[in-house]
Amino acid sequence: MPTEGEKTADKAVGRTRGGLNTKLHAIVDGLGNPVEFMLSAGNDHDSVHAVELLEKVKISGSNVLADRAYGAKTIRAYISEQGASYVIPPQSNVSEPWPVDWCLYKERHLVECFFQKLKWFRRIATRYDKLDASFLAFVYIAAIAILLI
Repeated sequence: MPTEGEKTADKAVGRTRGGLNTKLHAIVDGLGNPVEFMLSAGNDHDSVHAVELLEKVKISGSNVLADRAYGAKTIRAYISEQGASYVIPPQSNVSEPWPVDWCLYKERHLVECFFQKLKWFRRIATRYDKLDASFLAFVYIAAIAILLI
């Protein structure tokens, strides 16, 4: 009989204000095509899993565009070590802000457009699947369908 801790051991589910939730992290290329996915618990901060996700993709020589949540020093250092440049605006409370290419940052809408396309699939938007493996498998199937459209 599984204990309470074992019930969610294989599920990336965390308690948020809206209840139990899962976050889907994605990397898209310059055309908005999906490259890599990762699941995390809904109560984890976005920046906790950023380096782990970026390690799955070769980023040398490219621009990494991300929102303010990914502006942590460790993430920016990892991107620079890989030979890539980052376009991440600093948060308002940063004491030493870094320069941002705002014209290039406008291209970040491609990842938001991809997430909007994923919401066409009700099974993903409402997370019908209990297990991470089956949920992530359907995310990959949906990404393939989006690529074929």
